[in-house]
Amino acid sequence: MASAANRRAPALVVLSTVLVLLWLVIAAFPFLWTLWGSFKVQGDFFSRADWMNAIWGTHTIAQTGNAFTAQGYYGAWVQEGFWRAALNTGIVVFFTVIISLTFGTLGGYALARSGYRYAFWLLMLALVFRAMPHITLVSGYLMPFFQWNLWGHLPTAIIVLVAINQPFTLWMLHSFFLNIPKDLDESAMVDGCTRFQSFWHVIVPVMWPGVITTGLFSFLLAYNDFAVTAMLLSRENQTMVPQIASFLGSTYEEGNVMFAVAAVVSATAPLFVLILFFQRQIVSGLTAGAVKG
Repeated sequence: MASAANRRAPALVVLSTVLVLLWLVIAAFPFLWTLWGSFKVQGDFFSRADWMNAIWGTHTIAQTGNAFTAQGYYGAWVQEGFWRAALNTGIVVFFTVIISLTFGTLGGYALARSGYRYAFWLLMLALVFRAMPHITLVSGYLMPFFQWNLWGHLPTAIIVLVAINQPFTLWMLHSFFLNIPKDLDESAMVDGCTRFQSFWHVIVPVMWPGVITTGLFSFLLAYNDFAVTAMLLSRENQTMVPQIASFLGSTYEEGNVMFAVAAVVSATAPLFVLILFFQRQIVSGLTAGAVKG
């Protein structure tokens, strides 16, 4: 029986390896193809006659003299001002993450250490609020923003994104705090620390991987959002995702669609770098938060 199990083990390893490689190819191919095509002209990347033109760059060579061109990036970043959208995205993401983590950390710690029943019902209410479609929440903010002449500015999107993201950060950080023994708080307060000092100097350093994990998910929510930013921001204050959608809608001139292709690559590449840089903290934070689920 042991020999039969040993014979099946290599087969399972080979099968799992093939499935993982297949998944990587399927998942990575769209981005790699878009990255390659962003250095071609529209006639190659969207060629109906022969898709091999996108590989060899037949029309790109004919128009520019080279197999690769940066016309799409120049048109998006310089001609269409995509750098403004990138700057707006950075501002929205930064303040959304900072505000969400600040309130989420304080609130999650308070609920985790609270012995009252209302803590459970507050978390349930937050979960219901988080499950609602974003578009239904945005509609409730439109009227006051119009009345107070705030519509179209970056703070309006930040306020709504924080409101949408806060229940998630509250739940996630609450689960991390539950995994930290209360003895740490009590020991610090016995040594003379106040409640806040024990929280800041003892608890936060212990759960730092959880803060990074939660901050990354908050970052992705604000970075990839379309519904909130498209409805609440004016054209001058658009973030990257709505700006890419506007590029796709302006295909009347030859080559304009390549602005969207170049913008997609520009918006996606930082996410890969971020995940690679914080992969250890993400894994340790997710596994720490899953202990008591």
